[in-house]
Amino acid sequence: MNLDKILIIALIIILVVMGPTQLPKLAKAFGRSAKALKDGMEGKLEDEDEATAKADAAKPEGEEKKDE
Repeated sequence: MNLDKILIIALIIILVVMGPTQLPKLAKAFGRSAKALKDGMEGKLEDEDEATAKADAAKPEGEEKKDE
């Protein structure tokens, strides 16, 4: 079997397992993951971390994150 046939079979199996209503959610999650991977490889995540740290430092002392 060549790669095209394997890909088509895999897509049909995914459609049957996930159902047509879940495919858009799955595709969106895959796109977000691919973008995060790409950004991580380019070093953009470090820039976002620095921006978040600056925003947290600019908050008044009474306002702290609830996660901490």
